[in-house]
Amino acid sequence: MGHASALSPCFQPKISLSLQSEAFGISASCYRAHGLLLSFPNTASSFPSRRTCFRFSTLVVRAADGGARRQSSVRRVYRQSQGESAFRSAPVQQITSFVVPAGAFVAFTFVLWKLVEKILMPKPKGPTLVENKSPAPAKGMNWSFAAGTNLFPGLTAKIDRESKQKLNEFAKEIRSFSIVDMSGCNFGDEGLFFLAESLAYNQTLEEVSFAANGITAEGIKAFDRVLQSNFVLKTLNLSGNPIGDEGAKSLCDILVDNNSIEKLQLNSADLGDEGAKAIADLLKKNSNLRVIELNNNMIDYSGFTSLAGAFLENATVRSIYLNGNYGGALGANALAKGLEGNKSLRELHLQGNSIGDEGVRALMSGLSASKVKLTHLDLGNNSISAKGAFHIAEYVKKSKSLFWLNMYMNDIGDQGAEKVAEALKQNRSLAIIDLGGNNIHAKGISEIAQVLKDNSVISTLEVGYNPIGPDGAEALSEVLKFHGSIKSLKLGWCQIGAKGAEYIADTLKYNNTITILDLRGNGLRDEGARCLARSLKVVNEVLNELDLGFNEIRDDGAFAIAQALKANEDVKITSLNLANNFLTKFGQSALTDARDHVYEMNEKEVNIVF
Repeated sequence: MGHASALSPCFQPKISLSLQSEAFGISASCYRAHGLLLSFPNTASSFPSRRTCFRFSTLVVRAADGGARRQSSVRRVYRQSQGESAFRSAPVQQITSFVVPAGAFVAFTFVLWKLVEKILMPKPKGPTLVENKSPAPAKGMNWSFAAGTNLFPGLTAKIDRESKQKLNEFAKEIRSFSIVDMSGCNFGDEGLFFLAESLAYNQTLEEVSFAANGITAEGIKAFDRVLQSNFVLKTLNLSGNPIGDEGAKSLCDILVDNNSIEKLQLNSADLGDEGAKAIADLLKKNSNLRVIELNNNMIDYSGFTSLAGAFLENATVRSIYLNGNYGGALGANALAKGLEGNKSLRELHLQGNSIGDEGVRALMSGLSASKVKLTHLDLGNNSISAKGAFHIAEYVKKSKSLFWLNMYMNDIGDQGAEKVAEALKQNRSLAIIDLGGNNIHAKGISEIAQVLKDNSVISTLEVGYNPIGPDGAEALSEVLKFHGSIKSLKLGWCQIGAKGAEYIADTLKYNNTITILDLRGNGLRDEGARCLARSLKVVNEVLNELDLGFNEIRDDGAFAIAQALKANEDVKITSLNLANNFLTKFGQSALTDARDHVYEMNEKEVNIVF
């Protein structure tokens, strides 16, 4: 303690302080008092992290003046203090070695944090909106009719002033719209309640779509308010909303006494057998509905049975869509029994129900025995073989009303095609027939082609996705040169190749009825494209749409088609598809020039896709 008086109060040294850190490049702290050297111990070990380590080398204190006697005295005091009282200064040195670097580190971190905060967290540009003046059934609810937006209860500060103004204008104008399409907006149940407020008093609204909006069974209750005041709404589309069986029950309860809705669309609505039963009960009481769409739900045999029972009593429904459900053979059999007593049904859509040959047999038997005059029958993708095709053909022979028949994606083969061809010889009502994807070869298509010689009713023939090959194309071409009334011929993915394209091109020289020709995916290449171009160059004046996508056509084929368009002054083509081929910028440029030439010469626009 006595050694501390070695530095008197009158002693005024000049002190220079600097810090040196390995991490931050700060020089070491030094104090030199008239030649006296004091050093602090290295504090790097106090911090385990290398990046936050401060190292202080020395502390030097310099005195402004003083004699040799004072200097030696100070040194002597220093040495004595080092030798005799080192343990007394140890706590001070330890505290200093920790506090100084820690304080510097904290200060540096604070400054850095403030800089990052200013950069990454800018101040908001303007105030947000909290108040919602638009009428709504729930407090704090915000509304937006922009696609892809969501409305959550209690959500605030999301609509700026301009959007809110547009929203209020829309809410006022919607009262006078005759058609409202709000599909895909995802506004949920509360959004539906908001919109219902405006639609309730719209006395001109005839069609509304709320498809794919996240509406549940709770939101369906909004229609109770709408339909009590709106007496002109004819079409209601709620497809793509998970309303489930409970939602279907609520909706049916609301529609029991409704006298305006004629078309109800509940596709992909998570309906099961209970939902189908609720709709069946509705059909027994409601005499105003004309079209019911229940595609892509989970309706099984039980639900089909309920609907079949409704058909026995209902005399107004004209179209029923049950595509993509799980009716099976039993469901088809139930429908057959229900249709035996029905007189009003005109369209029956059962695609994708796996009804099979037995289901088709029962269904065709029921239709033949009933007084139903079907115009549209959809049996696509139902695992029907040649055996099932026989039962369909028997019904087609007797029908005098059937206009449209879809047997797409079954497996009737050549034998089934022959049965259908025999039926078409007697039928004089069927105009559109789809036999695509049925494993029909050249033999089967030849039988179909022969029918066209004497049949002037069929206008659309779809036989795509059948491996008919060049021989099948030749069989069709020979007949269609001078016979038939085919306007739309679809031969996509039929493996006809360049040789088949040559036969089709030859037909186009003489045929004056085909306006739509689909030859996608047939491997025509440049050779096939050139064959078609020769026929289009100066001869054909009827063809409007030509689809040559997926045909491996290159620039040479594109050049030939471009020249044909330029050469034919009476060209009728308005749509030419060359997408998914191997065209470079040169072939594309040639087609573009041809399009511009046609417009300049004839003022006709040709839509070319490449």
